[in-house]
Parts: sequence; C-alpha cells; structure tokens
Amino acid sequence: MSARRTILLLIGLALYGLSLSLLVRANLGLAPWDVFHQGVAKVTGLSLGTVIVGTSFVVLTLWIPLGQRPGVGTFANAVLVGVGVDAFSAVLPDIDGTVARWLLLIAGVVLNGVATGLYIGAGMGPGPRDGLMTGIARRGHPIRVVRTSLELAVLIAGIALGGSFGVGTIAYALGIGPLVHIFLPWFTRLGDGGRSTAIAAAPA
Repeated sequence: MSARRTILLLIGLALYGLSLSLLVRANLGLAPWDVFHQGVAKVTGLSLGTVIVGTSFVVLTLWIPLGQRPGVGTFANAVLVGVGVDAFSAVLPDIDGTVARWLLLIAGVVLNGVATGLYIGAGMGPGPRDGLMTGIARRGHPIRVVRTSLELAVLIAGIALGGSFGVGTIAYALGIGPLVHIFLPWFTRLGDGGRSTAIAAAPA
C-alpha cells in the first residue's frame, strides 16, 4: 500500500463527499443512489451522511454470497464519504438563485467525476455499490444491465421516500460516465507511477 495511492484515495473520498454536498445544496436532483439515501434520511430523521454509511455496510453484506472481497479502499469509502457529506454540509451556506444553483450542480457533477477517478484510480478496492454491481455482473449478467437495474431500483425507492429527483439526476446520469472516462486513466497512471493504464469503472 503506497503512500501515493493512499493520498489519492483519501483526497478522492473527501472530494466525493464535497461533491455530494454541493449537489444537495443545488437542490436540482441527486444521483440515483443519493435520491435513495436522502429519502431514507427524511423518513428516519438521520443525517444524510449517516444513511450513506449505514447503506454502505448493508450493501457490503450483499457481497458475501457473491464472493466479493473488499479492500482497504472499500471500507474507507464506506465510512469517509458519509462523514465527508455531513462535515461539508455543516459548513456550506444555503444557496438561493437559479444561476447559483445551476453552477453548484455543474461543479458537483464535475467534482464527482474527479473524485471517482481519484479513489478508483488509487486501486485499493471498489466502493460498496461498485462491488455489488461487478459481483452480480460476474455471475454472467451484462454490466450495463446490472447497473441500470440497480440504479432504477434505488431511484424508484428513493423517489417514493421523498428523495430529490430532478434535472440534476439526469445531468449526473449523462455526465458522470464521460467524466470518469476522462479522469480515471490519468489518476490510475498517477497512482501507479505511470506504470499502468486504467480500465474504466463505474462510480460508487
């Protein structure tokens, strides 16, 4: 476990938490999993970060029958993203005005792409939701079908629970793939000291 990869992982997870906080402040819609997290938070009265951490560990239990093995980065992801969301949400001011909210949305989506490239590029284990997706796909199912099915399921559940669905959800869905495609190879080469080329993966 190199210091370089550890630094990339920690920066990536911190920025991931910040990116989610920006999307929440924009209030134009969240990524599918976060629509679900926010819906659960509204129903239970728990903080968004607490729900993210709790959901991460519930998802990790689903790895067991799939034979998935977590890495250090997996557990760091499970804890630090949620902690980061609550920490950044506590200090970010409320934002009014359509233009400002759109700017926050754009910043949040782009930063999420950077953060995803960082933590996956560190190569220290997939996030809980990534591992669930790839574990199911290893059973012979197309990964695009698995990802779409999982995200539709949590999105529908999240909307039913009162999570924030909107144009931001669509912007995230359309933008995150191309952004990760740009940033992931670069950060993977950085984490490996330029010795390898990344294979694109889906964000947590």
